[in-house]
Amino acid sequence: MSLQSVQAFLAQQAPDIAILQTPEPTATVLDAARVHGVAPAQIAKTLSLWLKDEVILLVMGGDCRLDNRRFKEHFGGKAKMLNAEEVVQWTSHPVGGVCPFGLPHPLRVFTDVSLRRFDVVLPAAGAVNAAVRISPERLAQLVEAQWVDVAQEAPAD
Repeated sequence: MSLQSVQAFLAQQAPDIAILQTPEPTATVLDAARVHGVAPAQIAKTLSLWLKDEVILLVMGGDCRLDNRRFKEHFGGKAKMLNAEEVVQWTSHPVGGVCPFGLPHPLRVFTDVSLRRFDVVLPAAGAVNAAVRISPERLAQLVEAQWVDVAQEAPAD
């Protein structure tokens, strides 16, 4: 159902964008980067968050993590991750396939400036083995996202 909702969304809003399905799962940033041959930072991961009593989506670079201080300064509250059941309920997408496309409920979407480092990023496409190649600006435009600066690069291991 989830992959189909993304296909329907893209067919209507951006028929030129193809969904890339792979035989291997790409549910983690590292797996997605390896399978698609890009840097982990180029994977556009989508976080599903509670902001007070509202669910929002935040899309950021795959090498980033949420900066809680900057998030609270920008949004006026703390972020709380949805659990796996809530993610499916609110987005219809499984964890590892969450994206801001083809949502069953209208949700506010935010794109972090960490995505602007690249000409092309790869968000998931509603399944743990599906993604799209898209420019960060087009991604934000398609889902009417607001740009924010609430991520920080994860420290190197």
